[in-house]
Amino acid sequence: MTYLLLVIGFVLLVKGADFFVDGSASIAKKLRVPELIIGLTIVAMGTSAPEAAVSISASLAGSNDIAISNVTGSNIFNLLVVVGASALIRPICVDSKIIRRDIPFSIIAVVLTFAMGLLFNSVFGILPSAVLLLLFILYMFLTIRSAMKDRRLTANDEVKEESSLSMPKSILSTIVGIGAVIVGGQLVVNSATEIARTFGLSETLIGLTICAIGTSLPELVTSVVASKKGMSDLAIGNAIGSNILNFLFVFAMSSLISPVSIVNEAFIDLALLTGISILALIFSITRKKIGRIEGGVF
Repeated sequence: MTYLLLVIGFVLLVKGADFFVDGSASIAKKLRVPELIIGLTIVAMGTSAPEAAVSISASLAGSNDIAISNVTGSNIFNLLVVVGASALIRPICVDSKIIRRDIPFSIIAVVLTFAMGLLFNSVFGILPSAVLLLLFILYMFLTIRSAMKDRRLTANDEVKEESSLSMPKSILSTIVGIGAVIVGGQLVVNSATEIARTFGLSETLIGLTICAIGTSLPELVTSVVASKKGMSDLAIGNAIGSNILNFLFVFAMSSLISPVSIVNEAFIDLALLTGISILALIFSITRKKIGRIEGGVF
């Protein structure tokens, strides 16, 4: 039965991502909002739901030490596997806004978490959490303002390609898609964890690998599907937006509910994530593209 649930979970992930990408892209076209903005906001929020569920639930239960490992591991996976796999399928042309605003924001979020962890003696409580949440509000304000500006610039332009979906169908497709992605992700994580336990793997190993990778499966499948459909803005926007959201909202809310103790290993992971994020920025700046070679490196 466990193996059957694992298969069902993967099917829901793949088909859900298909519906989710089509619905989100359709909404973007009808509202004249760039796919990049949809990827950074709606899609990123939807695919980060598993991380939020795992980390916030753990905090409510008082077992929130996994919060920092979950978001750090997920973010590393998003860059190395999600962006890497998407670029291997089709080279990603990186929008200038991603280079100037979004990747630097994701680096700032990690460096700030690292610095405040050291400053507050490895205990992440109310004050540092509030700083991250304020930074999240600032990021969302800048992103929405950019979207409104882009929409005004194209308000009088003729839309060359109308979506085949009506607005109600687009919204329904998006909701059904993200629902299937979240349920599928949970089925895969739970089934894989149960299978891993039967092979005698430790709880720590399961948490650092299956949980982190499992909660990032929605980002992976959604970005890969978007890349195959030629929507590179949606693919990279989803990965980078999720990384920003994971630290500035998911981890911030988790540590706000219950203070998180950051162990030495977590600082090493944060440093590794910072290095990978800087590498992603360098790859993006060089040719304003993450090609198949860079995807293979990731």
